[in-house]
Amino acid sequence: MQEEIARSAIDTFISAFNASSDAYVTGLLAQALTSDVVFWGPLGRSEGIESVERFVTDLRRHPAGTGTMVRCSAVDMPGEWARYQWVFTTPDGGPRLAGTDVVHLRRNLIDQVIVFAGEIDASGAPEH
Repeated sequence: MQEEIARSAIDTFISAFNASSDAYVTGLLAQALTSDVVFWGPLGRSEGIESVERFVTDLRRHPAGTGTMVRCSAVDMPGEWARYQWVFTTPDGGPRLAGTDVVHLRRNLIDQVIVFAGEIDASGAPEH
């Protein structure tokens, strides 16, 4: 049951990266995140939906073009935290990113996100 709730919140969060317009990003994030969400991203710690929205819109404006974010693993929830793997691809074979996010839920919404990201080489294998 808890894994289904986590999966729904995570998939809604990921859908913000793939929204047809930036105008939809805030609404999707509001459906998935608490207003005081703590976001541990590539540039450090930030708080609030606005900080996550900046991250999402920046990635949506990737120099290689608008990309697509997909969850590429099941949601694993061994305790209070859930984790999943994702891949971000750009349309013309530009840089790809992949990673694992770890999220914490409160009242069925994500209240903490920790992003572990790294580049993928051309073969699709993670770089070490």
